[in-house]
Amino acid sequence: MTVLASRAGNLPEAFTTFVGRRDDIAEVCRVLGAGRLLTLTGTGGVGKTRLALEVAAVARKAFPDGTWLVDLAPVQDHAAVATTVATAVGIVDLGDRPALDSLAERLAERRALIVLDNCEHLVDACAEVVGALLSACSGLRVLATSRQTLGIAGEHVFTVRPLRVPDEAVELLRDRACAVRPEFRITDANSATVTRLCAELDGLPLAIELTASRLRTLTVEQAAVRLEDRFALLTGGSRTARPRQRTLRAAMDWSYELCSPADRLLWNRLSVFAGGFGLDAAEDVCAGEGLPTREVLDVLDRLVAQSVVLPTEHEGLPRYRLLTTIREYGRERLAQSGEEERLMLRHRDFHLALAERIADRWYGPGQEEALTRLRAEHANLLAALALDDDSQATLALAAALRFHWCAGGHLAEGRRQLGRALAAAPEPTPARARALCAASWVALLQSDRAAADRWLAEAGELAEQQDDLALRAQVMGLRGVRAAFQGRLAEALPLFECAVAAHTKATGEVPALFELFQLGAVQMDLGDPQGQETGRRAVASAEAHGERWARAHAMWTLSCHAWRQGEREEALGLIQAALEIERGFNEPLSAALMLETLAWIVASYGEYERAGRILGSARRLWREVGAAISAFGPPLDDDHARCEQSVVRALGQEGYERALAVGGGHDNPGQAIDCALAGDVDPAPAPGPLTRREREVAALVARGMSNRQIAARLVLSVRTVDFHVQNIRAKLGVGTRAQVAGWWVATQGPTD
Repeated sequence: MTVLASRAGNLPEAFTTFVGRRDDIAEVCRVLGAGRLLTLTGTGGVGKTRLALEVAAVARKAFPDGTWLVDLAPVQDHAAVATTVATAVGIVDLGDRPALDSLAERLAERRALIVLDNCEHLVDACAEVVGALLSACSGLRVLATSRQTLGIAGEHVFTVRPLRVPDEAVELLRDRACAVRPEFRITDANSATVTRLCAELDGLPLAIELTASRLRTLTVEQAAVRLEDRFALLTGGSRTARPRQRTLRAAMDWSYELCSPADRLLWNRLSVFAGGFGLDAAEDVCAGEGLPTREVLDVLDRLVAQSVVLPTEHEGLPRYRLLTTIREYGRERLAQSGEEERLMLRHRDFHLALAERIADRWYGPGQEEALTRLRAEHANLLAALALDDDSQATLALAAALRFHWCAGGHLAEGRRQLGRALAAAPEPTPARARALCAASWVALLQSDRAAADRWLAEAGELAEQQDDLALRAQVMGLRGVRAAFQGRLAEALPLFECAVAAHTKATGEVPALFELFQLGAVQMDLGDPQGQETGRRAVASAEAHGERWARAHAMWTLSCHAWRQGEREEALGLIQAALEIERGFNEPLSAALMLETLAWIVASYGEYERAGRILGSARRLWREVGAAISAFGPPLDDDHARCEQSVVRALGQEGYERALAVGGGHDNPGQAIDCALAGDVDPAPAPGPLTRREREVAALVARGMSNRQIAARLVLSVRTVDFHVQNIRAKLGVGTRAQVAGWWVATQGPTD
């Protein structure tokens, strides 16, 4: 779309097409129609001015008395703002009369729009002028662009985000590249590189346009390589553009110069974070000379207001991030300041302390939150592990992340980081011993028994040399895991028994849960009647201490045993409860294990289509994590094979493949669990339209319980109960909970 001149006004004609942002245009027009002042904020180069001009062109019919652009970029004197606006509106001879008075008189009865562009360096003056004009001119609307808000009453704010990658960003690159190189095409051969290039440019329109100008002489692949020095590459913009928009560095320099010394200091220091950071990390790592801890929050808030830092979230955690361009600019400034090495060490020390705190407190409350935090910090953790100044600290960090690697499903990355750290630090230290155990666990889950044996042997030697009882218990437990995974259950049994005893003696009962639930599983597989009691003891101990990860695994082992004993309803209830817990972890490895078991049980009820879908969900999770059910030993592998055979017999190979494909359509482990649990098995079909689970829910609705109360009673998630209530209403053809209750009383009799 092209910007056209208004009937009255001074909007410039655009020389290039406007790409994307259709939803943004519609939303800005809507807000501008409802309010009288709208400020477009966003980082430099994100396209605020171009969006404002496009909105002004689209909305021009709503402002019959004129639309004017006021470019404040060249204005440096606060006192000149009103005069600049007056000149743009067409008031030439102001005489001795104040410019604001002349403006108010000219615009008093007009339905008009003023686009006030580039307010960030004149915020106070702009706020004063806009406030006075809006008070005096009832038909006036103001659309401002600024890297920070004006901060006056009635102001609406719209944050202009980077272009969507790949859709809008790739289209902008294609459009601008074709303008300088008409034969340019996006093909199957370069499509992935184009998308990666746009992603590394953060979807920033300015950066994309500057890159497109380079495609006159460079290929996309060459541009992507040279992007490592983006400030050298991205120069040579349009000669008609403002000086600060002709190079990427000039745009960053402009933002930097608008910051106070404290703002600049924090910007520099925040550049050590990769991928994002929390407030606690910013305060711990970035406080210091020139920036006390108590001031970090206020300075961070100013950087957010100036669109240097973007507030965001990760799985519900409040986070902040810098766009790559802003981060690299800050990193250059940090290096120039001489603080880079010190900040990198503080960054590493913060994340080491975080990882060790999580590892030490793992078997207790807060496990889901701990894994979520580690996922959020993944890029920072890798950056901390990349430091090579202290090999023992690297070993300690790699080992402390064992639950991130294994429970969190980052097996391949964990293997790489642990292998690198172990190779760099061969000294027989406690840190090496812990890292050897962590590496062994990863290798066992990857079915690499040779590597696990080698690392476990050395870990055992170090445990004896260091006389570390807890380490000896860990080694024995992992040896038990190795034996169990290989089907040598008689060998695994005494190893787990000794590991439980040693761990309990060294650190207490709760850290022994890892070995305890596996001891119960081995006992049950060997036909030892003590096995169920061991499993129940693990569940009870975990529950008593607020521990949920081992609890879910213990319930899973009990479910497997119940199913093999033909106790399908008990098995189903246990695996459903385990999956309800596991849902909160959003981790792929355990979800895959438990979904496998649910599929076997579902298939035993004859629900082969659903069993195939659940196996499809599990298969995708196995592939994502780089593991397989076969790693966990003959009993589970055999159960999987039997289930698969029964489903293929029922559906045929093509039908089975279709079910697998449908089941693999989820985006994350939590969604896979939601889909699997949504279609609860009805162990004993009963008269009427509802399944057994739906009847249970309907009965509790009839008792007046809320969905949250029903979820607590039936050990389900609120989302699952919501789904059941919707199904009940649909099946009964009713619209309210009262009608559900009435149906229940009429067909089943009064509730207790």
